[in-house]
Order: sequence, then structure tokens, then C-alpha cells
Amino acid sequence: MPDLSTLVPLVLILMGVGAFAGVLAGLLGVGGGIVLVPAFFYLFKGLGYASDDLMQVCVATSLATIIVTSIRSVMAHNRKGAVDWVILKQWVVPIVIGAVIGVLVVHQLRSSTMQIIFAVMVMVIALYMMFGKSSWRISDGLPGGVFRAWFGPLMGFLSVLLGIGGGSIGTPMQTLHGIPIHRAVATSAGFGVTIALPSAIGFLLTPVADAPPYSIGAVNIPAFLIVIAMTTFTAPLGAALAHKLDPKKLKRVFAVFLMLVALNMLRKAFL
Repeated sequence: MPDLSTLVPLVLILMGVGAFAGVLAGLLGVGGGIVLVPAFFYLFKGLGYASDDLMQVCVATSLATIIVTSIRSVMAHNRKGAVDWVILKQWVVPIVIGAVIGVLVVHQLRSSTMQIIFAVMVMVIALYMMFGKSSWRISDGLPGGVFRAWFGPLMGFLSVLLGIGGGSIGTPMQTLHGIPIHRAVATSAGFGVTIALPSAIGFLLTPVADAPPYSIGAVNIPAFLIVIAMTTFTAPLGAALAHKLDPKKLKRVFAVFLMLVALNMLRKAFL
């Protein structure tokens, strides 16, 4: 267990990370998990908790925070009538199936393998953020049950592997099929709850060797509580900034940042 001289800086850093993740979530519409997972990884590893299951803890703790942030986001969007409850209800079961499979797979993976998966997938997301255009379309409406039957589980599965909510995958999936961006973002917040709730419960029941102090299963409770406290405060600030700044330019800058984070994680995975 870290002593006081280590614990105080750790708490302050987690507060900063949570604040940053909250602002990004409100400003760019991206889930905080894409920032939280690497931040948790570097923090816990720096404290000496570099076990083969470390990435499990990072992913699980990130998903636990997404439960709270996604519920708040859905409630806020629903007050504006932006959530498409029909789409959400149709996609619940396939997404949950994928999320449960994701928990079972993550439990079997080494931390280094998860680092590689995370880095590669984050680079794909970063490239889409950098070069994707709102005018891109595959069709003017979401496909039917066959598409949901394979893409829903895939989205839930990949989101659990990355420790993220539904926004990074669900939002572009919807906009590419003609769903307006505001409705897609709002509905994807619901995807986040659907992904995070069953997976976080699964990770709470997952034993992890050499986990950081005060962890229940793979979820680190102090990190969860500190981050939630900060994102609750800063997400509205990010949303307010979104109306004053150019989100397209900011997304490109953030995409470069994600690429650097992903490349560094790949480097560490192969060392």
C-alpha cells in the first residue's frame, strides 16, 4: 500500500485525470475511457503494480466510471428529447451479449496483449476522428436485425476490451447510417450504460492478483470514486466550451494526442 507521500500525489493526479476526461467528454463527445485507461495504466504501473492483470484493472475501473457518466448523459439528453429509445431498446440484448463475452475474454488475456489491442484500436479511432467527415454515409437508415445480430455484440465486445462506452463506435456507426449527430451521440450514451453495467459487475467478481490497494475484483474503488467526482463537475464545463470553440480542430488535435498515447503503449508492450 502506498505511503502518504505517494498517496497524496496519486489522488491529485487522479483528480486531474478525471477533470480532463470530463471536459473531453463534454467538449468532443468522446467517452472518458479512452483517456482513463492509459492514465490508470501509467499511474498504477508507476506505483509498482505492474502485474500481468494490470490492464484488466484499468479497463474495469474505466467501465465502472462510465456507468455513472453515461446515466447522467442519457438523462441530460433525454430532457432535450434527443435519445432514440426505439434504437436503444433494439440494441440492448446484442450489446449485452458482446459485453459479457468481452469480460470473459479479458479475464484470459495478459496485460501486454491488452496493451497491443488497446493501442491498435485507439489508433483506428484516432484516424477516424482525424479524417472522418460528417457527410460520409453508408445508407439513410440503420439496417435491420441481421446487422444488429453481429454488429451489436461486436460493439459491446470491443468496447469492453478498450474500457470505453458506446460513443467511439456507436456514434459513427449511427451517423454513417443517416442518424443525425445529436441523436446519435445521445443514443450512444445509452449504449454506454448497456456496455458498462454488465461488464463492471462481471469485473467486480473477477479475481486479480497484485491489484492496487482497495480494489474489489478488478475495479479500483478509490480511482473510481475520485474520477467520478471530477467528471461530474467538469463534463458540463466541456459542454459549455463546445459552443465557443471549433470542435473539428480540437478533434484533430486530440486525435494526434491519442496516436502518441497508442504508439507509446505499443512501445511499452514490446519492451
